[in-house]
Amino acid sequence: MKTKNTINSYYFPFSNTSFSFIHFFVFCLLSTSLLSCTKTSTAEQDKKDDDAITSYLSQHSIIASKTSSGLYYSIEDPGTGMQVSANNTVYMKYKAYLLDGTVFDENKIGTTLSLPNTIKGWQEGIPKFKVGGKGKLFIPSKLGYGTEATGKIPANSVLIFEVEVIEIK
Repeated sequence: MKTKNTINSYYFPFSNTSFSFIHFFVFCLLSTSLLSCTKTSTAEQDKKDDDAITSYLSQHSIIASKTSSGLYYSIEDPGTGMQVSANNTVYMKYKAYLLDGTVFDENKIGTTLSLPNTIKGWQEGIPKFKVGGKGKLFIPSKLGYGTEATGKIPANSVLIFEVEVIEIK
């Protein structure tokens, strides 16, 4: 019997199984409540982003379309060349800024980008254009950099991109 107790104590620090069960039960309750908080937080952030984008569009008299993911896009010129797909590598110009006008990136000459290696907002938004197309993407935080701050971009930031697709590579 002593050997059995020693083994049980070694494998199970709490030899009283009801005590272990209580810990497991409490762990499950806490995990469930934390997961539900995350869902609420995500939904709240989505609404906050959507409200910020629609307010910006209204203040600047911009007409934009909305996708099911929450991306807004405004096409100034759809382009006349080939339609871009999410798997393409494209040569393009862009200007990137926050809702307050802070520019965090810009390429006036043009750069080559593989869309599968870009943020989700670009993977979804750039294919709205053909070669030669110009317009703006209004990207909610979940399709941008999300809860992570990156360089000049604060966490949970809505991103605006003025884009021009020059060529599909």
